[in-house]
Amino acid sequence: MKKTKFFIKNRKKQKIAVIIEKPKNPIGLAFVMHGLGGFKEQPHIQTFAKVCTKNKYITIRFDTTNTFGESDGNYENATVTNYYQDLEDVIKWTSKQKFYQEPFILIGHSLGGISTALYAQKYPNKIKGLAPISTVVSGTLSFETKSKSQMMEWKKTGWYIKESTSKPGTTKKLKYSHITDRIKYNLLSQINKFSMPILLIVGTKDTSTPPKHQRILFNKLKTNKELHIIKNAPHTFQDKNHLKQIYKIMDEWLKRLPTTN
Repeated sequence: MKKTKFFIKNRKKQKIAVIIEKPKNPIGLAFVMHGLGGFKEQPHIQTFAKVCTKNKYITIRFDTTNTFGESDGNYENATVTNYYQDLEDVIKWTSKQKFYQEPFILIGHSLGGISTALYAQKYPNKIKGLAPISTVVSGTLSFETKSKSQMMEWKKTGWYIKESTSKPGTTKKLKYSHITDRIKYNLLSQINKFSMPILLIVGTKDTSTPPKHQRILFNKLKTNKELHIIKNAPHTFQDKNHLKQIYKIMDEWLKRLPTTN
């Protein structure tokens, strides 16, 4: 397998770090996207990418801008809009490469999940399969997971501050403008735009995008769909046993996808 790293520019002329992994005799293309404050080397993101390359997909993962990876920007400015636009820009850049092909696979975690799902709603014919893992379903639903006092404090101070679980010792500070942006998005409002096979996975201990949110989305989907709930798993998958379960689920799902859309 050939692995290369590039730095490309998004529509704002910001640098985006991209990793491309090319297996021998590829059968297709897959994009893998991290969540809010995530990065392309997180264990679960690497697991998503690994299962794709093992199934002969050229796999692209990248750091969005405004996160803790190698791309430009600052986490405090992160929004659904900026994550989604970076996904669009990475796909647009890829579309000009010799190895590009449609339809392709989209896999995203959390904020990356809603970003990939929004893309699939906008360009359904380009998507072979969609896996929005532990996805944000809507801005309204996601804010229900926080207490009124947390939300009031965020609005009052202008900041939401928490410690990073993926990068211990790193403090994550997010502006209140993140809320006004996120509230604009709702996957349920255009649910009929989904026509491709969809894989949903979530942990029982996920308090950010809990199983009940995933069930709301799952129940409204009218396409080929699966929902898998990982026992004792939190929002961000790090435990090796959880990652093994996810690998197996994704592997079987990828193998079931039709060869043509």
